[in-house]
Amino acid sequence: MSILSVQDLNKSFGAITVSRNLCFELAKGEALGIIGPNGAGKSSTFNLIGGNLRPDSGRIILDGDDITRRPPEQRCRRGIGRTYQIPQPFGGMTVFENLLVCASFGRHERFDTGAHCAQVLARTGLLRRADVPARTLTLLERKRLELARALAGKPSLLLLDEIAGGLTDPEARELVGTINEIHAAGTAIVWIEHVVHALLAVVTRLMVINFGEKLMEGEPSAVMRSSEVRRIYMGIDVPGDMKGVVP
Repeated sequence: MSILSVQDLNKSFGAITVSRNLCFELAKGEALGIIGPNGAGKSSTFNLIGGNLRPDSGRIILDGDDITRRPPEQRCRRGIGRTYQIPQPFGGMTVFENLLVCASFGRHERFDTGAHCAQVLARTGLLRRADVPARTLTLLERKRLELARALAGKPSLLLLDEIAGGLTDPEARELVGTINEIHAAGTAIVWIEHVVHALLAVVTRLMVINFGEKLMEGEPSAVMRSSEVRRIYMGIDVPGDMKGVVP
């Protein structure tokens, strides 16, 4: 069963189109990666799913419920958690207080908020930093806090927006381990990322978009071997007589 269904999504700002007849499905517990050149419409897709933008036409179905016209806070309570490219913590609050705020706006269900936030901090490697102000964290710790804040609301669908950007290779591998654990626990994930090796270590399906349109979708290694994807995304122009032998 699908947890997310994006149906013929269209969005333009004047002459600039950020989503054109975009369609895709996400099964419960699946991990989907999205890549594309800068300006392809990736973050705009997240803004449409999360409710920061309203589509000109099309529908967004979350777990059988049409959320196309619902505001972001209602989508959060329905099970969508999201990170941002640039971490946006409440800098004057402690790490633990950041999570408490996010948990209070999450799913409407009874649970021990404090215990839940402590579990999330342990899962994301931040428990020992629980009582420090968020503004004092390193970049990796802020990325982890961004992930922890998204998880605090108990999402069934997690949107990751370039969460590995700016990290060293060892830091990215460490973060990938955490994301794999979250995925293995049953959370569905849609991940936009330019650090492709990190993305491919998690996702089970890959989608490429360009100028707001879906260019290709399928098994990750097959997508990355596509000559068209290499040309548009990586700037590699493969000669016609070599297309069948590109590694």
